[in-house]
Amino acid sequence: MNYSECEKNNMPLLGLCPIGKFVFSHEDAIKQKKGVQNKLEEMNVPFIDIDTVIEDGIIRTDEDIKKAIVYFLEKKIDALFMPHCNFGTEHAVGKIAKALNVPVLIWGPRDEAPLEDGTRLRDTLCGLFASTKVLHKLNIPYTYIENCRTHEPVLEEKMDTFLRAVNISRKFKKGIKIGKVGQRIDFFWTTIINESELLEQFNVEVLPIDMVFVLEKAKKRAQTEYEKYSEEVEAMRKLYTIKGFDDNYDPIINILAARDVLLDTIEEKELDGIALQSFSSIGQALGCTTCVLMSSINEQFPVAAETDINGLISNIMLEKASFSTQIAYLTEFTVRHPENDNAVLLWHGGAPVSLAHPDEKMEISEHWIIKEGIPGTLHFRMKDGPITTARFDGDHGKYLLAGGEGHSIDGPVTRNNYVWFQVDNWNKWEKTLMNGPFIHHTAMSYGNYSAALKESCKYINGLDFVPLNEIS
Repeated sequence: MNYSECEKNNMPLLGLCPIGKFVFSHEDAIKQKKGVQNKLEEMNVPFIDIDTVIEDGIIRTDEDIKKAIVYFLEKKIDALFMPHCNFGTEHAVGKIAKALNVPVLIWGPRDEAPLEDGTRLRDTLCGLFASTKVLHKLNIPYTYIENCRTHEPVLEEKMDTFLRAVNISRKFKKGIKIGKVGQRIDFFWTTIINESELLEQFNVEVLPIDMVFVLEKAKKRAQTEYEKYSEEVEAMRKLYTIKGFDDNYDPIINILAARDVLLDTIEEKELDGIALQSFSSIGQALGCTTCVLMSSINEQFPVAAETDINGLISNIMLEKASFSTQIAYLTEFTVRHPENDNAVLLWHGGAPVSLAHPDEKMEISEHWIIKEGIPGTLHFRMKDGPITTARFDGDHGKYLLAGGEGHSIDGPVTRNNYVWFQVDNWNKWEKTLMNGPFIHHTAMSYGNYSAALKESCKYINGLDFVPLNEIS
């Protein structure tokens, strides 16, 4: 994995803390350390080492331990990588990891054959056993990459998974702030949540946003910026087939103004996303459903329809797994494929237009289920590719994250936003999800992120991973 496409501020800062020991070859340990530094630079991983504060940049003594802790605390690293360069000073590993309290990555280069005289330059594998025992004894969560050489693909693959997991978990550490626009839809008991538990256990704050305030500001903005929004509507008419407005596009202008009010609110309140009462109050007040609004906002920030707070958390986790390079969209498991026993329909409304299939002619018209005479629903098939789904949810104080991967396939045409999704064993997925505490809503993102989701749960206290694929 090359990280050049990711802005460095979306990447966790890795503290490189090479571990050595007074026995075995110090010269070979330095050689191994340089190999690790070269590998991280090759991958464009943002990291800082201890070369400037410790001689040769390798931990060997108690004095080295103190210096490393002070230095890394000052630099505010997000994760700690402790490659074992010749053996391993296990008490140093435990002390440093405990003091820094960040996700820990343990690995060491595979040992070569003994020298001609039978001696060995290092016993890295042996040292790794000792260090992982100490971490386990101290109840410190860690990620272990199997003993291998720096050029082997497993190192880069597992390093990638670890960094993505760190990016997810550090969001919880820093805090998640969600805007809740409107109340829970009264008959949706599935989206009842415990806001107090989310705040206490996961550092998730839910900020209520007065819907009346949003609607009043939207109507006023639609009037004062009418010309600007009229031009946007004309541009939309060239891209979409628009039906149901009888040549009066003021309702679309209203919903575009509401979009901008919410975008301003997200920026002003420093929100990570919004959960929206997507029907039917806003549509009735503005004359247009919320699909265009949600679609536009979701291009920039995570959005959850139907005031699904846990769904929005799922979106945020998937977005962080991709280093914010992929959009996460809250979809639904709806019906099984009519011919493929391992495929299911991912379907919902308000998908970002950037997720549309390139061959689709998009349409804005009435919702095909909710017959209220309010147009504005987006209809298009989503693009093809590998897909990861994720659902954060919980009941009775116990929280789980269900994650799995599959890929798009061909299937029958339907309405709203959809893609047919094939997995390895749908019966297993279905039974796992039905046994709770999950619902039909699930976050989806294009790419393969379930390994990172699983690994992140090591570093999010109180959250356990539920694998949906048979092999995870």
